[in-house]
Amino acid sequence: MSTAPALDPTRTALLVMDCQPAILAALPDGGDREALLGRVEGAIADVRAHGGTIASVRVGFTEADWDAIPAANKSFAPLAQHRVLHHEDPATAVHERLAPRSGDIVVRKTRYGAMSTTDLDRQLRERGITTLVVCGISTSGAVLSTVLDAADRDYRLHVLSDGVADPDPDAHDALLRHVFPARAHVVDTAALRAALHGSTAVPGLRY
Repeated sequence: MSTAPALDPTRTALLVMDCQPAILAALPDGGDREALLGRVEGAIADVRAHGGTIASVRVGFTEADWDAIPAANKSFAPLAQHRVLHHEDPATAVHERLAPRSGDIVVRKTRYGAMSTTDLDRQLRERGITTLVVCGISTSGAVLSTVLDAADRDYRLHVLSDGVADPDPDAHDALLRHVFPARAHVVDTAALRAALHGSTAVPGLRY
């Protein structure tokens, strides 16, 4: 069993990324989607109960955002062309089960990463946050981009292995096994709960 220092909730934020009906629709139907929401919902409750910060990140575009996307952007140009994911569309709201509360950080982004087109980094640092626990959709999109960026910004990082998902299971598994461990602790929601409770022996922790 691996060990890790307990998390200091006052310096920890849970990033809940792209858990929006329009994005969730890319995942397989059925129990897997609901199970993911349940695990993320539980992680939010655990972090809240210990006084940690919740940061909800969603993707959504204004007309000006669409117009500013160059044709060279392979991922986002089609969204602009077809005017997809308008920021006022109910399908781009944070899923109702994970809805932000007063005191949470809430940001709207226009690219994969949670920080590149938002003031999230500033808001986290103003609150003294040094540790990020990352969950959401998708493992190969928002999660990957945010982990790489946050690592370069010197945050201590955890990725929730059972709190992230991707339409491509092979990409999901490869990132969790071979990419994220070089930059983050890869933990499950049970390990997160143990760390928040102050245990130094954290089951489910991988480096």
